[in-house]
Amino acid sequence: MSTLNVDAIRTLAGAVPKASNLGLNVTGTILQVQFLQIDTTVASISVSANTDTVVTQLTVNITPSSTSSIIRLDTHIFHEWANAAAPTEAAWFFYRDTTKLAAAAASGRQCGISMSRLSFHNDAGSTPEIATYSYFDQPSSTSQITYKVGVRNHYATNFSLNRTINDTDNSQAERGMSFISATEIGG
Repeated sequence: MSTLNVDAIRTLAGAVPKASNLGLNVTGTILQVQFLQIDTTVASISVSANTDTVVTQLTVNITPSSTSSIIRLDTHIFHEWANAAAPTEAAWFFYRDTTKLAAAAASGRQCGISMSRLSFHNDAGSTPEIATYSYFDQPSSTSQITYKVGVRNHYATNFSLNRTINDTDNSQAERGMSFISATEIGG
């Protein structure tokens, strides 16, 4: 048996070819990462009661290189709900284009992937919440896909993105960052 060891493989144009273009069957390899991280954007987002809502500020596009790829989605959402009871009634999820990616529908329940994490109960003005979650998607596509953050709540209310509801200029009104990322993993 022979072994071939090389430091790097490049095309004549200097590009590093993908493993799949070399005829290699490599699984579990990160092929690309696309992300959107927002640190200066603040917004107030309205949510209707028991209705899926797209958080348009947290959207990322990715074009998988293979139909067998897995897309790992990750997000962190710094926010505060205007209704103090709303964090315990929120269900966060992702969209693949217009398809909701979440736990299967179950009668009248709020179905998602995760919920808002409370930082302090009974405060809807100066104490933010976070939602941090992941999802593994198998889109079976090589076309561009748009992934978005979505949320559903029992209450008709709003939440502030990357800031507290009151957003007063003092040390008790925090601001933060949010992101969404899509990582293509070779399948």
